[in-house]
Amino acid sequence: MTARFDGKVALITGASSGIGRATALAFAREGARVVLACRTPAAGEQVAAQIAAGGGEALCVPTDVTQRDQVEALVAAAVARFGRLDCAFNNAGGGVRRGTVTECTEEDWDYTMDSYLKSVWLCLKYEILQMLAQGGGAIVNNSSVDGVRGFPASASYSAAKHGVVGLTRTAALQYARHNIRINAVCPGWIRTPPVERYLARDPEAWQSILADEPIGRLGQPEEVAQAVLWLCSAAASFVLGHPLAVDGGYLA
Repeated sequence: MTARFDGKVALITGASSGIGRATALAFAREGARVVLACRTPAAGEQVAAQIAAGGGEALCVPTDVTQRDQVEALVAAAVARFGRLDCAFNNAGGGVRRGTVTECTEEDWDYTMDSYLKSVWLCLKYEILQMLAQGGGAIVNNSSVDGVRGFPASASYSAAKHGVVGLTRTAALQYARHNIRINAVCPGWIRTPPVERYLARDPEAWQSILADEPIGRLGQPEEVAQAVLWLCSAAASFVLGHPLAVDGGYLA
């Protein structure tokens, strides 16, 4: 049986761990040739080796997605190696700087905007330019449940993630007639390495988190990955500009 992404090329940022890693492996299982962008080359090469061991093909490109020249070079490397770019998941982001509006420093604000919003804009820009040249593609941006609701713990993070949703919707409208579909995922509490570290530091937070999760558990990175693949697939051909919650009912 033909896999969903046979012959396709997928680019994933933040691909060395967590949701990015799970998405890269899922694309590879479905037949895609995968471009892994990450700031930790050793970890990225481990993911590439895992894909190769399963019979797939992957290219690891060390990239800081907050730097224009590196993002441009990333897309160029993908095209040089595989000839095209069909799917992209703009997932990479830095750590959360907590604080209220008045506690947030200018440094915190700039760091968060660069990590979570500027990075998505830069990736979108160069991915879209390539997709325009080749006649289409599908892009998914990683926002958060905190991109569609207020998040008292961090003004800057909530603002950046709301920005990702707004950018997604606007870009989707701008390029819909160019056969480029752009959507977002909005994960809730997912068992990623940062969340695991947070729970290790504050075990009491576990019960508080579960109390807010109607499904009674945290999500797995693979569950977000499957949402990303669906949004990039032909099955979602009429889905455009949508922030898809993957949250176990959290927002509901």
